[in-house]
Amino acid sequence: MKDRFERHRQPWTPSEIAKLHQMANKGMSLKQICTALKRSEESVEIRAKADKLLIARKR
Repeated sequence: MKDRFERHRQPWTPSEIAKLHQMANKGMSLKQICTALKRSEESVEIRAKADKLLIARKR
């Protein structure tokens, strides 16, 4: 069963965008960022791509 995300289909707030930028710059993984922001991986990837951010991938 897929996780239910609190922010499903909600617009990104300026504070969430700032947190995303901060966590991406620290080198946090996609899963860690998703958990912290309570957003899906797809949502975070789309927003990061729009803002031209690189998200670290766990191997």
